[in-house]
Amino acid sequence: MKQQAIQYLAFDVHRATVVASLRDASGRVVMRATVATEAKQIVALVKSAGPRVHVVFEEGTQAQWLHDLVIDHAERVVVCNVRGDSETENKNDRIDADELSERLRVGRLKSVYHGTPEVLTLKELVRSYSSLVSDTTRVMLRLKAIFRARAIPTPGVSVYRPSKREQWLANLEGGARVRAAALLSQLDVLLELRPKAKTAMIAAARRLPGWKILRSIPFLGPVRVAQILAILRTPYRFRTKRNLWPYAGLAVVTRSSGDQEFKDGKLQRRKRAPLTRGLNRNHNPVLKSIFKGAATSAIARPGSLREYYEATLARGVKEELAKVTLARKIAAVVLRLWKRGELWDPKKLTMQAT
Repeated sequence: MKQQAIQYLAFDVHRATVVASLRDASGRVVMRATVATEAKQIVALVKSAGPRVHVVFEEGTQAQWLHDLVIDHAERVVVCNVRGDSETENKNDRIDADELSERLRVGRLKSVYHGTPEVLTLKELVRSYSSLVSDTTRVMLRLKAIFRARAIPTPGVSVYRPSKREQWLANLEGGARVRAAALLSQLDVLLELRPKAKTAMIAAARRLPGWKILRSIPFLGPVRVAQILAILRTPYRFRTKRNLWPYAGLAVVTRSSGDQEFKDGKLQRRKRAPLTRGLNRNHNPVLKSIFKGAATSAIARPGSLREYYEATLARGVKEELAKVTLARKIAAVVLRLWKRGELWDPKKLTMQAT
């Protein structure tokens, strides 16, 4: 019996409508449609494409919802990232959908991971806690900026304490005092919500199988582990540590040209080393801050990780590069232990450079 050909269905998703483009295996557009951004209509559109349909749409606000909606009705679902692509040509919804379906057919897309739905609750709780932390920091900085603009020094944290607020507000007049009082009221609400959000986040993270393993690694506290579990979701996304490093912003970018030459009639590789251009910029910033923060903490305290850092320095590596090397090591340890289901053992930490 002849196997049915794959159909390639692309969605250009908006708040009110979804523009679809369907191609067959030869690349011919066989259907274009526009439906409302509603679950029933989208599922009906996917089913109408046949039993062997591959679906693609761009990463965005509704990407996770749409992925979970169509995953059971399509042979394959791809959420892609097209940021950085040139926009020198004409652009509209139909053109975007047609372009996505063609790129899906020829395999020219960069996919974004949207699996492991059991981690979605933790992911939302981590976002909630992170937003509260950033909002708290923003309010505190704005408050101090009011005093600094009037040459009033605000050392330490006494300006935030309820017992001394009237004393600090007495230094301000008019609208500045009203604004400072409003910021202090905002700060009270945020400081009340933060512990609750943190408790809920950690409670959800404890229920995941990777919690105990990652908590055994030094300098990965409950908040960092919860963030790692929410961001990575599963260690099997990354085949090796060298696949994880670029995602965490710890991959060294190199540039080279004229890599080979003829010598005595034989083609051979040049001995000239490639030029380095720092670390990659297309990464997850939260994950990078976690591993670099853990490395900074490890350097300040005695232990096997600090010994690894000192051994790196002894080989002539500069301090900043040695810290990056340690961060890469911690990331590699996280991936290895999480995959194997093993707990941290400092005796197994090798001094081999990563």
